[in-house]
Amino acid sequence: MRRFILSATVMAGLLTTAGPSSADEAASSLRINQIQVIGTHNSYHAGLTPGVAKLLKAVNPQAFAGLEYRHAGLAMQLDHGVRQVELDIFADAQGGRFAHPFGATLNAGGAAAFDPAGVMQKPGFKVMHIQDLDYVSSCQPFVACLREIRTWSSAHPRHVPIFILVETKTEPALAAVPHMATPEPFTAAALDALDKEIRSVFEAKEIITPDQVRGRYATLPESIVHGGWPTLKAARGKVVFLLDQSNVTRTYVAGHPALEGRVLFTNAEAGQPDAAFIEQNDGSAETIAALVKQGYLVRTRADADTKEGRSGETAKRDAALQSGAQIVSTDYPVFEPSPWTGYKVSLPKDAVARCNPINVPKTCVDPEGTTPSIP
Repeated sequence: MRRFILSATVMAGLLTTAGPSSADEAASSLRINQIQVIGTHNSYHAGLTPGVAKLLKAVNPQAFAGLEYRHAGLAMQLDHGVRQVELDIFADAQGGRFAHPFGATLNAGGAAAFDPAGVMQKPGFKVMHIQDLDYVSSCQPFVACLREIRTWSSAHPRHVPIFILVETKTEPALAAVPHMATPEPFTAAALDALDKEIRSVFEAKEIITPDQVRGRYATLPESIVHGGWPTLKAARGKVVFLLDQSNVTRTYVAGHPALEGRVLFTNAEAGQPDAAFIEQNDGSAETIAALVKQGYLVRTRADADTKEGRSGETAKRDAALQSGAQIVSTDYPVFEPSPWTGYKVSLPKDAVARCNPINVPKTCVDPEGTTPSIP
């Protein structure tokens, strides 16, 4: 008998008005660690300003080359099937720390043309890549980025869950950059404030939290090996927050054993009480596959520093897609191909999500052996 085949034709990957199809019902029996989606790296990145680009080209061409990419706004990325976005944040408890970037003085209009609404003067986390140099974001501040995602999510209530990767930035100032801002440390208070800002935008019912995944188990690894991740059906329309930097894990976990009461899943070491999400940006396909088989949610990268975009080389991309990493991040999603070579990253038939090639359930396999897409 021919096994049930999930939908192979995906337009926008969303069903907002029509009732669920039989394909959708089958897909919804999957758990969210049994799918694979495409994400964007530094999703907020709006590109270098002309003045900074000119400076970097002259003094550090390699650095300029690595930063020569940009993304459309978050809502447009979601419209085109991206299901993981990355937001780099700087703590700014008092406000104004990043309100006068050096790079702005290099542009037409000078510093006065930067931030006319005074957003950077207000307290709260700010979104950017490198303070004073690569500081232009398509959304600002952090809560505004979250509101954009939530607005899109509310308009598409049956979407595949959106993974929001948050990177806590603490890079020190560079002596070569005049008056470069020194980042605030991510203290316990700052991390508490991070949870608070997230909860100020998203309601509890809209977030998949560590408490929900851990359930009745004492630790997250115990839970995920027993199917602790929610089903796709239960997760539709929700978001999952992931904490990128492992150097803040100890502080974030302190007083919150196994992430009790926390919002974000830490980038953890396998087997630790807080471990459910693990980054393997440069991990081998074998290492990633082993983690996926243990129930972990894994994020890897298909490309970096515009190298693949310039060369067109696809080996890293292809290995990432076959590794079973549930999140494959790129600077070049299907609707934003490389301007140099046309290099891009997508799932088969440009699907929004597909059954995971490593831990795919039997109900997702068709007779031709392909890995079907998910509406």
